[in-house]
Amino acid sequence: MKIMHLLPALSSGGVEQVVLELCQGLTPRGVECVVVSAGGALVTHVAAAGARHITRPIGKKSIGILWQIVEMVKLLRIEKPDILHMHSRLPAWVGHLACRILNPQERPVEVTTFHGFYSVNSYSAIMTKAQRIIAVSNCIHDHILNNYAHVSAAQVCTIPNTIDLSEHNPSFRPTEEWLTVWRHEHPELNGKFVLCLPGRITRGKGVHHLIPVLSRLKKMGVPAHVLLAGETKKGKESFRAELVQSFEEAGLSNNVTWLGLRRDVREIFYVSNVILSLSIQPEAGPKVTLEALALGRPVAGYAHGGVGEELEIFLPEGMVPVGDTEAMAERLATWYQHPPELKRPVGTPYAREDMIQAHLNLYRSLL
Repeated sequence: MKIMHLLPALSSGGVEQVVLELCQGLTPRGVECVVVSAGGALVTHVAAAGARHITRPIGKKSIGILWQIVEMVKLLRIEKPDILHMHSRLPAWVGHLACRILNPQERPVEVTTFHGFYSVNSYSAIMTKAQRIIAVSNCIHDHILNNYAHVSAAQVCTIPNTIDLSEHNPSFRPTEEWLTVWRHEHPELNGKFVLCLPGRITRGKGVHHLIPVLSRLKKMGVPAHVLLAGETKKGKESFRAELVQSFEEAGLSNNVTWLGLRRDVREIFYVSNVILSLSIQPEAGPKVTLEALALGRPVAGYAHGGVGEELEIFLPEGMVPVGDTEAMAERLATWYQHPPELKRPVGTPYAREDMIQAHLNLYRSLL
């Protein structure tokens, strides 16, 4: 069986991570995986998993994308994949139109994955043209059926985003070397109630909501300090500058540490007391919530989308009304005095093996 995955690039991000995990999980099971993207930092990891990467700019919005459809036709005829799995909208247009050019007997089976709450329009509708559609959470499953009347319930299946429980579990502890370096680099955290907000520095992630939350915690006598673990993408520099100024004007500059893009998020979660999720728009099925909970770290997040779905199962008291910064501060102040008990471990259906096996079962059923 040969699976060809299409996505814009292989840099950082949840979609890229899922594709990598599929390559790592399916290749040992005898499945040939080919990934087509513009490339990025994860290409070497894909190769290490035993999969192949083919560089094509199939996620670049320009007139040149029409040529990529022609190139995709050639590629499909050469590679002859059994399944064409498309993980993003523009690559899905390229892949789907290329398949329509092929003779029917040459066409692979088309599969798409809704990795997010895509805007409902004709551009996003391409993700519903496949023989089978994967939703990464129950809320995404409902989003598809509620907004695309032509899609049948039998066409959509839910395969949640998952984590590797061998890497994320309560027994994990950073190395002494890592802890020594961390303490040396961040003495400002001594004696603090450490909060971590992972993710890119964007308005959609609700980073600006930290200002009223921290201000209220400060008035309540809670020594809160936030770790911002995420990169500032090109084009978002002005928003970061606006945040820096807002923190300074609120007298909170010393309550925030900007970590940038980190590869040691697991270790950073370990030294944090609470992980935050302040995304204003609902997210499909974020892994960081599951990773934190599996490590034994509580998560306080806005109760919508995949975060709300996961917290409702594993830590209902971590759910806060969307945008209610006062309620968020109150919840954190309570946890500062009385840390919550994590009553349930993260497991099925959120274990990595479940996700790999579910994809393999789906592919086999389509063939």
